[in-house]
Amino acid sequence: MPPVEPPPTIWDLPDPDVAGDGEVAAIGADLEPGTVLAAYRTGLFPMRVGHRRTLGWWSPDPRGIIPLDGLHVGRSLRRSVPRFDIRTDTAFEAVMRGCADPRRPHGWIDEEFVATYVELHELGWAHSIETWQGGALVGGLYGLAIGGLFAGESMFHRVSDASKVAVVATVEHLVAHGYALFDVQWVTPHLASLGAIEVSREEYGERLRAALARAVTWDATEPERGTSEGEQLGSEPHP
Repeated sequence: MPPVEPPPTIWDLPDPDVAGDGEVAAIGADLEPGTVLAAYRTGLFPMRVGHRRTLGWWSPDPRGIIPLDGLHVGRSLRRSVPRFDIRTDTAFEAVMRGCADPRRPHGWIDEEFVATYVELHELGWAHSIETWQGGALVGGLYGLAIGGLFAGESMFHRVSDASKVAVVATVEHLVAHGYALFDVQWVTPHLASLGAIEVSREEYGERLRAALARAVTWDATEPERGTSEGEQLGSEPHP
């Protein structure tokens, strides 16, 4: 089923270039689903500015992406992969709340963000890739899928390598379903170890436009994967 388009935003969102040498193109507006989708389609994403008080619309330059043909899976990580069961969209809100754990440094995901992205999940735009062990959720990531774009928002782990395995599974899913762009916002050492690179704001815009032109489907109905089927999948985030 294709995602459901929410009512359009009432705001005129700026061009990402307005951010200039900074990272924030605008502040204010709202977190209505239509506003959030319009922002991602423009090349912006929402995050709090100044201890969560103000809603900002961000456009880092350079921007972090993981090339779908450039994933790095080291020997140690390959050995970790079979220890996890991979599920898609079975615990979206739990993944968000794992990412929003207030004990984590630089936390920015508040209840308003949770409510918005859960609604986007229910509309078919937001998705989670989850790592499970022994029936327990131990890591994962979530983001938005729009056309051929997957905009990764945040990830978490409760056991070693759980979030990295979620990234591996996400790249496999995106490749299998015809996606073109995996946006990770900023490149951290954690993501760089998996092959994340930096591209200019201009190049990101070009890649974004090409990705949005693709008509692909997330297809969350695919079966769960894990060691029970004998299948091998081929600081946490900032923000």
